Amino acid sequence: MPDIVKETISMKDGRTIIIETGRLAKQADGAVIVREKNTMLLATVVVSKETKNESHFLPLTVDYREKYSAGGKIPGGFIKREGRPSDEEILTMRLVDRVLRPTFPDSFKKEIQVMISLLSYDKTVLPDGLAGLAASTALSVAGIPFNGPISEIRIIRLNGKFIINPSLDQLKKSDIDLIVGASNHSIIMIEGEMKEIKENEFLETVIKAHKAIKTQIEAQIRLIDKLSNKQRIFFFDDQGSINSYQENEILKKELFLFSYEKIEKIYQNFINKKTRSIQEKIVINDFKRKFLTEEKIEKKEAIIDQFFEEIKKKITRNLVLKKGVRLDGRTNKQIRSISSFVNYLPGVHGSALFSRGETQSLTTVTLGSSLDANKIDNVIMENQEKFYLHYNFPPFSTGEIRSIRGVSRREVGHGNLAQRALKNIIPNNPYTIRVVSDILESNGSSSMATVCAASLALMDAGIPIENPVSGIAMGLFMENEKKVIISDIIGEEDHFGDLDFKITGTKCGITACQMDVKTMIGVTYDLLNQILTQALEGRIFILKKMLESLPRYRKKMKPHAPKIYTINIPKDFIGSVIGPGGKVIQEIQSCTNTNILIEEKENLGYIEILGKDDEKIKKAINRIQQIAFVPELGKVYQAKVKSIKDFGAFVEISKGVEGLLHISEIGWKRLNKIEEEFHVGDIIDVKFMGMDEKNKKMKLSRKVLLPRPGKKNE
Repeated sequence: MPDIVKETISMKDGRTIIIETGRLAKQADGAVIVREKNTMLLATVVVSKETKNESHFLPLTVDYREKYSAGGKIPGGFIKREGRPSDEEILTMRLVDRVLRPTFPDSFKKEIQVMISLLSYDKTVLPDGLAGLAASTALSVAGIPFNGPISEIRIIRLNGKFIINPSLDQLKKSDIDLIVGASNHSIIMIEGEMKEIKENEFLETVIKAHKAIKTQIEAQIRLIDKLSNKQRIFFFDDQGSINSYQENEILKKELFLFSYEKIEKIYQNFINKKTRSIQEKIVINDFKRKFLTEEKIEKKEAIIDQFFEEIKKKITRNLVLKKGVRLDGRTNKQIRSISSFVNYLPGVHGSALFSRGETQSLTTVTLGSSLDANKIDNVIMENQEKFYLHYNFPPFSTGEIRSIRGVSRREVGHGNLAQRALKNIIPNNPYTIRVVSDILESNGSSSMATVCAASLALMDAGIPIENPVSGIAMGLFMENEKKVIISDIIGEEDHFGDLDFKITGTKCGITACQMDVKTMIGVTYDLLNQILTQALEGRIFILKKMLESLPRYRKKMKPHAPKIYTINIPKDFIGSVIGPGGKVIQEIQSCTNTNILIEEKENLGYIEILGKDDEKIKKAINRIQQIAFVPELGKVYQAKVKSIKDFGAFVEISKGVEGLLHISEIGWKRLNKIEEEFHVGDIIDVKFMGMDEKNKKMKLSRKVLLPRPGKKNE
């Protein structure tokens, strides 16, 4: 049997998490099983033997997959095997990547592949809160030099109580849902959604999460201490990866002397992004032509570009930290110029064009029926989203040319953030709502521009949003003891800064957030509170600017927007409304130019009628109500006499609904012939007295509506 090493993490509510290594995937450099109840994850790590000095970034790949067998399911579709990753799997990959990436030293350039698989799923434990723990433990077991261990947990607040690693049912009822990643000393990553909470509540949640994370980190350290050196692979940099720039020191100094002052002067001119980028390219190309041969350029181009990025970073940081100047000339709290237009696209159901500085989002809203809902069917859940948002980031938005190969992970992540920011402020309504944000220009904070544009587009479409949402991206620059918080960051401030913190909310509170720390210096609770306070000021400012273009949602939807009405009928009438082979419902749809959806819900027939003409929709409703007519006990109806028999008259109280008015219930006096009182075609009042339990027929009476003889003077 292999040498199996285990460690147990005890949680405050009595649950335990087991981390184990030595049993599975021993050919990998590191492999770990993480288990809570019956939810089990396998995380493996493999590191390349070569150093990739030419990389501008850490060559880290995180892959997360959910095996359908883990939830006792078989994949749908024609090909019965797991295919490309779902959006939910991509979002988990991003969560793990974002918490791991800052923990590696800049000089580490070995390629790393982290693969996480959901092997078994327990409906009481969501797996995404365990993925970060699994990845960090696998890296630690492999002996890879990173500033870990770290961990990542999901924390929710339900009925005022905090729960770590909740179930899906608990998650749906919560008012705070956060994924928090951290080291022992600092918060590294936060993402989640909230129902308009205050900044102090947000901070309290993060502090609670960090305490739980520290417990998981301590367990990883205990596990590592149990391993012998033979079980761990130590990746010392014997090929010089940690000091990979030393051999290029001369080239680096030449580039610095040639370009530093030129770039600094360009940056201090406060020009726009496009012009600044062109002038940067002129400087770097001049250097290459003057100092390098074509052969050397080809060989060293990647390293030169990397050194040039370091120079740009140094200048940007010096301007902010030492001179208090930003690249576009703004103060630390100043928001870029804002403009917005609604109904920009008159042919769609709702639209808005929102611009903030050099970032622009054109967002549309399309209204549909339940048939248009976004269907989610994976290992964890089967759901239908009636509100969803898609975010598109085409290459022209940054003046670039690149291949378009489907939706990128970044687009999935940014779209999910904007969707979470808005989903809880959408009131109950019968529509399926699809929002699409196309980024037409980008210089930072495009996801926050999407949130602002989407709020306005929803209001333009007539969705009754009482509290619109705005969003802001906050930045942070730190050096020694100095810390500078900046509002509404641009691209370079995001790229070269130490933190990117996107926060969305209404005038009442925060609705969503996404924070990434770029350095291991750490963000203290006090500093986090300062950022939240400054962000609130910025959010309210942006919200006021937004509402100048449309202060309140439209009372009426656009004439060309679909209208949806819903009615419920007894489930016994569903078949009658549909008719043989769908004949009845098809005839109603054809005559009224509507689309009708029927579904059984909780012993009722739930009917959704969609159309553009209110009168035709009402006509469809009347037809259905006539078919599914159920008389109300004690109600008086105007009835038409359809036929007369010796024993009574058959009367129609609703179209197609006839009942017998017995001769004894026509009046108080004895009748020889019914024609003494009325004839076929007459309209009379009758009262519904209930159903006859024996023959299940209606009991109708006209007599009870007439004065009783002998009691006129009473």
